[in-house]
Amino acid sequence: MYQYQVSFGQAISRAFSKYCCFTGRASRSEFWWFVLFNFLVSMVLSIPAGFTAGINIADAIKSGATEVPTSGMSAWSIISYIWSLIILLPSMGLLWRRLHDTGRSGWNWCWGFLPVIGWIILLVYECQQSQPVENKYGPVPNLTQA
Repeated sequence: MYQYQVSFGQAISRAFSKYCCFTGRASRSEFWWFVLFNFLVSMVLSIPAGFTAGINIADAIKSGATEVPTSGMSAWSIISYIWSLIILLPSMGLLWRRLHDTGRSGWNWCWGFLPVIGWIILLVYECQQSQPVENKYGPVPNLTQA
């Protein structure tokens, strides 16, 4: 038996096809490829939003405004927020399935509420190898005969 690694495209496809699925298991490659995808898209959306905010602040300073604008939604900011909402459930479901793959309950995501130490604990869990046998959350993901 051999656990194959999913490709970048397969990971994205699986995450969106299991949009709100909190059962089963997800391999490390499936999880981390999707994290990379989400990071790249978020950066593509955030850079123009930050640039637009910077222009608004520079314009306010140039015009001699006594207060620098600290808010104001650009179209890029709105798109970025919409993306965050779209990706919320697939990301949560994938995190739960990844925790299941390591033999832990999905509720371990609550560690993320603890600043720093909780994030480190979650990162360690996410980086661990899959349990090589079927566990109470389902069969080993991506298993093939080699």
